[in-house]
Amino acid sequence: MADVTVPVKRLPHGINFPLPEYATAFSAGLDLIAAVEAPIALKPGARAIIPTGIAIQLPVGFEAQVRPRSGLAAKHGVTVLNSPGTIDSDYRGEVGVILVNHGVETFSVERGMRIAQMVVAPVAFAVWQEVGILDDTERGAGGFGSTGTESAD
Repeated sequence: MADVTVPVKRLPHGINFPLPEYATAFSAGLDLIAAVEAPIALKPGARAIIPTGIAIQLPVGFEAQVRPRSGLAAKHGVTVLNSPGTIDSDYRGEVGVILVNHGVETFSVERGMRIAQMVVAPVAFAVWQEVGILDDTERGAGGFGSTGTESAD
């Protein structure tokens, strides 16, 4: 794995929190923490932007993807609504997490709770080359569901 240095600024409401960190030596995502002043009651079907108390400066050629935490999704039905959410290298505002409650009970987002994970990844910039014909493939123009739904058994 290659390291990339990402400048990070703690905001006043996240000043006492640790910086995002990897839970294990080989975790792909850094844990993001809820920097809410008071608990937020997320009713079933509701969504809210949860502040993390940090702003970051990604190097050009990188993005950060905000992804759900599997435990929140499996146990409570709480997930990141626009998953993965993309943070571009030119964004300098607070990292926010759009949480949605797909569960059946109200979920309380508490200060300091780990609410999402962030993966920093390189980005390839596309250069368009307009052509009149694209190469043929076995799939061709087959879209949603075109490869079938049969089981592999």
